[in-house]
Order: sequence, then structure tokens, then C-alpha cells
Amino acid sequence: MKAILSADKNWGIGYNNKLLVSIPSDMKFFRQTTTGRVVVMGRKTLESFPNGLPLKNRTNIVLTGNRDYQVKDAVIVHSKDELMEELRKYAADDIYVIGGESIYRMLLPECDTVLVTKIDRAFQADTYFPNLDEMDEWEMTEEGEEQTCFDLEFRFTKYERK
Repeated sequence: MKAILSADKNWGIGYNNKLLVSIPSDMKFFRQTTTGRVVVMGRKTLESFPNGLPLKNRTNIVLTGNRDYQVKDAVIVHSKDELMEELRKYAADDIYVIGGESIYRMLLPECDTVLVTKIDRAFQADTYFPNLDEMDEWEMTEEGEEQTCFDLEFRFTKYERK
């Protein structure tokens, strides 16, 4: 299982249920990486998408405690146990955790790879990803060239569990 996200200098990933910033090449990378795969998210992440609809051309699995929650074209699960049971149906390499904070924290121990678009700026954030640079079991194994979008500098990076 993998996680994919963009984070600022402080590992901030969102504010008011929105991404901190929208970078077209990061969105393209996300689309190319996850299309045809399984994406795992929480309810608030799903509701942050355009019209609150599941992502096209992907198997969308949504974890929520709300037993009455239903979404067309998404698989709804209500606990980590139920989620792990559902994920057994898919190849681990095809599963991407896409947020938000509580889902990332819950599933990070299950992940062996984390793809992080690192943005060289600190934003106002209210949700965070764990700082992998401070965790002994993770190491950055790839760091792409610095790129810019308007006045933002960012890099695509890959972390792998040691």
C-alpha cells in the first residue's frame, strides 16, 4: 500500500477541508499515478472533491463512521477492520491512501511507500501528515528536480519504509 499527498514545509496538507494549494503538474501526477487504481479516503476528503463525487476511473473506498452514508460509485466501509477486509480484494501495489489526516495516520503503518510533493513554503494549515524526515523507519529514496509553479517551488519525492 502507498500514500500520495502534497505537503508544505511543516508537513501541512490542508486547511478548511481544502488542499493548501493547487499545482497543475501535481494534480496531473496524482491523476496519472492513481488512475486505474484503488484510492482510499475519509468522508471529508471525498466531500472536498468537485460536487463531492468519487474520482473517475478509480475504485474509490471511503471510510466513515456514519452507517447511513452512501455514495454512488464508491465502496463505503465503517472501520479499519472492514477496510482491511475490503483491501484484500486488490493488489497491495494498486492501493493509494489519499487522505485526510486521520486516514493517513491510521494507514501509514500499512504503507511501504509514500509519494510526497514537497512544497517549499509554509501555509496556514489545520491538517498534517506525519513528518517522515523525523521517523527512523522511513527514508527518502528519490528526490526530483526542483520545479516552479508561479512563485511556488516544489519537488516530487518518494519515501520508502526501511
